[in-house]
Amino acid sequence: MSATAKDGEADRAGEASTGTRKNTCSNSNSQSTSMFSILKVTTDLRGIRLSACSKARKFYYITLLRDPVSRYLSEWRHVQRGATWKTSLHMCDGRTPTPEELPSCYEGTDWSGCTLQEFMDCPYNLANNRQVRMLADLSLVGCYNMSFIPENKRAQILLESAKKNLKDMAFFGLTEFQRKTQYLFERTFNLKFIRPFMQYNSTRAGGVEVDNDTIRRIEELNDLDMQLYDYAKDLFQQRYQYKRQLERMEQRIKNREERLLHRSNEALPKEETEEQGRLPTEDYMSHIIEKW
Repeated sequence: MSATAKDGEADRAGEASTGTRKNTCSNSNSQSTSMFSILKVTTDLRGIRLSACSKARKFYYITLLRDPVSRYLSEWRHVQRGATWKTSLHMCDGRTPTPEELPSCYEGTDWSGCTLQEFMDCPYNLANNRQVRMLADLSLVGCYNMSFIPENKRAQILLESAKKNLKDMAFFGLTEFQRKTQYLFERTFNLKFIRPFMQYNSTRAGGVEVDNDTIRRIEELNDLDMQLYDYAKDLFQQRYQYKRQLERMEQRIKNREERLLHRSNEALPKEETEEQGRLPTEDYMSHIIEKW
């Protein structure tokens, strides 16, 4: 979203674009305009009071998905440099998981310096199937209580829940398809970015060289994410093709209306552009005859 937004703020040049929708609800700490929140929503928004804006706001759930293998490798590199999620409460059904339900993969302040093998070997690693877990309704499977229902049934329920929630979202994009993601976002929300999205392949995961056996292992650990991503790609292409067909249809209608307007203008009687010459007066004619 960096093309026009930084930290959830709309670029002012983008606001002034002709024919685009303008959000007039400013951020509380600045004069900038909030386009969307960069924070993850983990619970529903019912009962939440918003004092920053006097106007009523409608919330849209959106997300971006990524190729599961690339995403997993990227998270490993992130953790390897010392990143943690200690502040995440993992709230579900009004409570946080117990240490027995969600054990830690490491001792100490962080997991910096961990190898990829160590990262894959931890059975409690929340990086496994992270996209499904964050999209699904965990309360359907007893939250983080792994003994609530059998593992196979738990996995199927989580996957179906994630698919449903993804389908019901107003918009979702795919990191691997930046231009199409931009097009769908603009067409969905009637907003126009001032610059096109760029497809950068040089990511944290892009610099990691792994063998085929390791890739297969990552795919196994993220089997639910792999299935979700296949579903998401198909749904994404369907939405993209629909929006493209709709755009072409709208353009044909517009062109037809313009042709009809042009023809109707041609059928109207043309106004006389030149004033008819006035006949010479009698005095003037007499004066000429006398000169002769």
